[in-house]
Amino acid sequence: MIQELRDNYGKFFEEKLLEEINSVGTFKEVSAGIELIKPGSYIKSMPLIINGAIKILREDQDGDELLLYFLERGDTCAMTLSCCLGHQKSEIKAIAETDAKLVMIPIEKMEEWTAKYKSWRNFVFDSYHHRLIEAFETIDSIAFMNMDDRLLKYLKDKIKINKNNIINNTHQQIAYDLHTSRVVISRLLKKLENEGNVKLHRNSIEVIHI
Repeated sequence: MIQELRDNYGKFFEEKLLEEINSVGTFKEVSAGIELIKPGSYIKSMPLIINGAIKILREDQDGDELLLYFLERGDTCAMTLSCCLGHQKSEIKAIAETDAKLVMIPIEKMEEWTAKYKSWRNFVFDSYHHRLIEAFETIDSIAFMNMDDRLLKYLKDKIKINKNNIINNTHQQIAYDLHTSRVVISRLLKKLENEGNVKLHRNSIEVIHI
């Protein structure tokens, strides 16, 4: 695992910290679709992403979801950091967007390293900053973009994350992520297909041009 840590986090952390992560971290492989964090649960460890992608969602009292952002290799989740350090229950849901490899860091080490390593402190602060910007972008898209534009942004993000122009999601799954109805998503996708931008298949969407 140490070499994978060097490859993905060597630009952030010094060798001594990488060796500590390798010593106390738990290596974990998850399949696409696996739920990693549930709303209301206490978080005992923080993930460092070796490869793959994780999507972070906000869930309301009715169980409806809103996609906040994606995490990729070299990332961690500011929401997780906040819950861990504050010993608070999670307010987000984390689901593996693709097959992924993670290193789970125990909560007590996160606090220890914040005082011990400047590189870790900088990494934590940078993570807060980047995730905050992404959350603002989500808020802006809801407040200022119509659903056509939000759907286009969603499709572009999915292509980038999955590195594939085939999006293996149903219309209902996309509707959940964008907090809208399946009927609206189906209508907009059909419009994109009529314009020659996508090709609709059963349970998947082929993006031709966006």
